[in-house]
Amino acid sequence: QRRSLAPSQLAKRKAGDEEEEEEEEERRHPATTRKRQKPVSEAESGECYRSPFRKPLAQLTNRPHCLDSSQHEAFIRSILSKPFKVPIPNYKGPLGLRALGIKRAGLRSPLHDPFEEGALVLYEPPLLSAHDQLKIDKDKAPVHVVVDPVLSRVLRPHQREGVKFLWDCVTSRRIPGSHGCIMADEMGLGKTLQCITLMWTLLRQSPDCKPEIEKAMVVSPSSLVRNWYNEVEKWLGGRIQPLAIDGGSKEEIDRKLVGFMNQRGLRVPSPILIISYETFRLHAEALQKGSVGLVICDEGHRLKNSENQTYQALNSLNTPRRVLISGTPIQNDLLEYFSLVHFVNSGILGTAQEFKRHFEIPILKGRDADASEAERHKGEERLKELISIVNRCLIRRTSDILSKYLPVKIEQVVCCRLTPLQAELYKNFLKQAKPVEELKEGKISVSSLSSITSLKKLCNHPALIHDKCVEEEEGFMGALDLFPAGYSTKSVEPQLSGKMLVLDYILAVTKSTSNDKVVLVSNYTQTLDLFEKLCRNRRYLYVRLDGTMSIKKRAKIVERFNSASSPEFIFMLSSKAGGCGLNLIGANRLVMFDPDWNPANDEQAMARVWRDGQKKTCYIYRLLSTGTIEEKIFQRQTHKKALSSCVVDEEQDVERHFSLGELKELFTLNETTTSDTHDKIKCRRCVNGHQVRPPPEGSDCTSDLSQWNHCADKRGLQDSVLKAAWDAAVTFTFHHHSHEEQRGIP
Repeated sequence: QRRSLAPSQLAKRKAGDEEEEEEEEERRHPATTRKRQKPVSEAESGECYRSPFRKPLAQLTNRPHCLDSSQHEAFIRSILSKPFKVPIPNYKGPLGLRALGIKRAGLRSPLHDPFEEGALVLYEPPLLSAHDQLKIDKDKAPVHVVVDPVLSRVLRPHQREGVKFLWDCVTSRRIPGSHGCIMADEMGLGKTLQCITLMWTLLRQSPDCKPEIEKAMVVSPSSLVRNWYNEVEKWLGGRIQPLAIDGGSKEEIDRKLVGFMNQRGLRVPSPILIISYETFRLHAEALQKGSVGLVICDEGHRLKNSENQTYQALNSLNTPRRVLISGTPIQNDLLEYFSLVHFVNSGILGTAQEFKRHFEIPILKGRDADASEAERHKGEERLKELISIVNRCLIRRTSDILSKYLPVKIEQVVCCRLTPLQAELYKNFLKQAKPVEELKEGKISVSSLSSITSLKKLCNHPALIHDKCVEEEEGFMGALDLFPAGYSTKSVEPQLSGKMLVLDYILAVTKSTSNDKVVLVSNYTQTLDLFEKLCRNRRYLYVRLDGTMSIKKRAKIVERFNSASSPEFIFMLSSKAGGCGLNLIGANRLVMFDPDWNPANDEQAMARVWRDGQKKTCYIYRLLSTGTIEEKIFQRQTHKKALSSCVVDEEQDVERHFSLGELKELFTLNETTTSDTHDKIKCRRCVNGHQVRPPPEGSDCTSDLSQWNHCADKRGLQDSVLKAAWDAAVTFTFHHHSHEEQRGIP
């Protein structure tokens, strides 16, 4: 029979064998076995062995004590009235708000270590003497405010400075009684990251050892709502759950907004609301029923008109802390600048009438090229006064800082001659429409606006005004006879437009000599239609973004275009629909096909490629039709940008390039110049029309190196693509200005 070899079975068998041996021994020697005595147990002997290290157990009885009801209730109350105590000796519990039932012992502590290497400290409590430390109430002692290390590790030096400035402003430490500021950094400097850092800090901590605010709101253009949501997710990594509203029915949006406004307490589930200007305006009533700790207005120059509904709806919001983000706070005039400052800090510049009388009129008179010496002196004094007031709540850094982190950027203004067809149509229009006679005191009448639009479209391509020629509208009577025989708008003919011809050369050379991608920007969707026809003819793969595209689809095509494996060569962009905030680092060449009256629109569009993440040298081409209204628009932009540089950038030597009288010459055609702007700008970088090297550092001419302009003919071109286009062009000539920025050298 097989027997188990398990240890337990072996032990049993061994014990059994011993018993059998004892029985066998007893049978053999019965007398000897009787003499053996069995061991006596402790119970039988009456003695008990106790270890000196153990206490005797108390005997329990099953009979309960007889208590009356009052004694029982008093006994239970005495148990329940004892405070909660952690059953661990010397346990202090973790710091932070998550410890339940534990009261912090001793002095209050900051949320993050202020003495850690690289810590960004926004507030430091005043140093106290030993005597004052004894008298201070430990429950009211202020603590350090330290930016979360997750964010402070990725902030660049200028961004750390910006976060400190924002925090000082919204906590009323820079201007007592005012809680607003303007973040006016130029495009690409990380304004979004700085504002996310500010929100996260205010939502988590304050010198009083509790959150400064409960909720924050971000208002942005509709195309940037999803971008803000993604940025919060990117930098905070799931530590917070923002509420982004970018679509839905009215009832659904109202329900979400009411739920957001009703949130209370230290741990609000969704403390950040991201909403578009349009949605905010339509649902302002739901948002005005409560209060919000902080509101951030992205692309805040949309609030330049204090009379529009969006401005008034936001201004009536119950929030003391307001941050306005705008890379271009001055776009057209100083009164719009006043509206922005008044929105964030009401009253620091007085009323609109007081501002216009005291600041705007003297400054503009002093900036005019025809101003007297007394007017210039008065304008400079008022300008200094305005700067001293506004600089307390406005921070401005230029893109020169990016030259340390980004590749070289070369910006070129290319003046293209009109083709013979364009020139004849242009002169014919000026003779028939006579728009000059309708201009009165420099103000453009309503009837002149259509003339401006017609001339701008003509500069782009004659196909854009072909329908007006067919219908023989005012200014285009008999113009149809000037078109080539058999002309049709169904096919694009680049040789009929000077700028389109240049663009065709640039695209062809870029495609054949490199793997660069190109962004094409225009103010008109009709021009984008022409781009599409050109791309189909040349078999270029492209994507197009204009006002007809949904917000969700925009984000998808931008992400796809930026991918290195994407086959698309061209990204067509409507400057009015999506020029703000888009990141198109997949391309490193951008063509601005036509100028806008507002320089901010062009600046926004041109900043799409030279941003964080860009690895290649960037080339910006601004195409202008020589001697036409486009050059006048560009000159007007220069005038506005000079005003902005003077007020916002505090540049003292901005030249007074143009008089107001010269800016009225909109409806003229100069066919004898290579560049009307170059003639009027009184360029000191050229000798006999040829490029010269920039003046050496330290000379008298380097005071404006940040706006270093130099002119070039073919021999001075630094861009191989543009040089090849120049060589290929036989039916046109062009002149260009460039602005180059290198690492560390503006």
